[in-house]
Amino acid sequence: MGAAPRRGIALSGTGILLLLAFSLLTGQNPLTLLQLVSGPSASVDSGQPGQPAQPGQMGAPSDDLGHFAAAVLGSTEDVWGRVFAEKNSSYEKPTLVLFSGSVESACGFSSAAVGPFYCPLDSKVYLDLSFFDELNRRFGAPGDFARAYVIAHEVGHHVQNLGGLSEKVRRAQESGSKEEANALSVRLELQADCLAGVWANRAQQSAKLLEPGDLEQGLAAASAIGDDQLQKQAQGYTVPETWTHGSSAMRVSWLRRGMQSGRLEDCDTFSADTP
Repeated sequence: MGAAPRRGIALSGTGILLLLAFSLLTGQNPLTLLQLVSGPSASVDSGQPGQPAQPGQMGAPSDDLGHFAAAVLGSTEDVWGRVFAEKNSSYEKPTLVLFSGSVESACGFSSAAVGPFYCPLDSKVYLDLSFFDELNRRFGAPGDFARAYVIAHEVGHHVQNLGGLSEKVRRAQESGSKEEANALSVRLELQADCLAGVWANRAQQSAKLLEPGDLEQGLAAASAIGDDQLQKQAQGYTVPETWTHGSSAMRVSWLRRGMQSGRLEDCDTFSADTP
């Protein structure tokens, strides 16, 4: 990373942990729910190819990958629902929007090229299922757990949003330089990686259904979509000051940390000297 000023990173680790104090993860592995296909807790908007997803348009996905995505979402809802209940609160479930080609969200118009994303303005996770094929072909990260990690990462952003962290980071970004805003974005993304890892850890403790190699699939996916790797593919060199998600090494490190510890306290990317 470049030596950009960290004025925007004045968000304290303690404050962020308080915002996410409810985040002691428990629950099932997403693979456990593959047979539940369209469980009642999984809310899915069926966006039509090339058309904006319509608010309130609900429906079960029609193919195996859609079923998989809905099942993983259902698993995260079960996990976070329990966590929030333990904190005498209720979990506001996100909606998974499956689309093809392009989609209109409360955050604006997006094409499939941007990859999966979470919009905090409408609390929806947007996913073009063709990304799973790209994850395999282009990035060399096949497997169910790699796919589950992608969804768990976006749900991690939903948890950050419910805790108020997303808005705090947005305000801090508006008051700083472009480099400072990027640095904050990296820390937010790396924390979502770590949250996905903590979720995987707790899921394994609960269900013990992960097979050898499954966790490596998630690590491979995190490595494949690091900013440095993507920039090298696109232009042959890296520009750390423009990173918004972190390098491959950073993403793998934080995902692994969450996987190994299962503790939200170990996901405090904002108080770390360097991400």
